[in-house]
Amino acid sequence: MEGFWAFFWLAVVLKIPVLAALWLVWYAIKEPVPEEGPSDGGGSDRDRYPHPRHPRPPRPPRRGPHADPAPTPPARVRVTGKRLSRTG
Repeated sequence: MEGFWAFFWLAVVLKIPVLAALWLVWYAIKEPVPEEGPSDGGGSDRDRYPHPRHPRPPRPPRRGPHADPAPTPPARVRVTGKRLSRTG
């Protein structure tokens, strides 16, 4: 009779948490029942003020008679380097 209880423990009792986990996964992925809500008169489902798809770039600083002058552009520099000779 001692071997029966070990077999019963492994075959039945330890399967209860496995079955509970399977039920939880099934419950989480099943499709919910659609609810019949009140009708709003058949208006559009689109958002009245949709969110912009791309954020705007930052505005440049204001320049005016009382503002700081525009910064001076950097000096133009031409980079020169050694030419590599081809040896073939």
